[in-house]
Amino acid sequence: MKHTLIAIAVIAGLAGVPVAAAKSLQVKDLPAAVQKTVQDMLKGGEIKNISKETEKGVVQYEVESMLNGKHRDFNVDAKGKLVVVEEEVDIATIPAPAKAAIEKKVAGGKLGMVESVDKGDGNVLYEAAYTSKAGKKGAIVVKADGTATKD
Repeated sequence: MKHTLIAIAVIAGLAGVPVAAAKSLQVKDLPAAVQKTVQDMLKGGEIKNISKETEKGVVQYEVESMLNGKHRDFNVDAKGKLVVVEEEVDIATIPAPAKAAIEKKVAGGKLGMVESVDKGDGNVLYEAAYTSKAGKKGAIVVKADGTATKD
């Protein structure tokens, strides 16, 4: 999503169309139900950024935070319902089949951040950023059983 917005901004900038910068929000700017969920989810973490976005027609607030030195981002809908939680994890802590699939994909490249992605449906996914041997950046999302999937 962020890459899409950057691409749109670059294209619009090249075309001479003015582009408004994304406004960073504060907790006090959020609807009351969203504020409650954000406070409940912080668990002592520090907010780095809050932004409002629309995904598949649903308004969401994305909260980027740090908890115990690790990235922990989560999205909350306008009614205060938690949509997704993405937490930075150590690859050694994820299920062995997911770890093996990620390591196979990276194969000789450089592994970046690994995150667990929990959409509250009982199926945690694992997303890993990497740089290939050729220097190309990529990402892979796998299920706990190591099956590749789309986010």
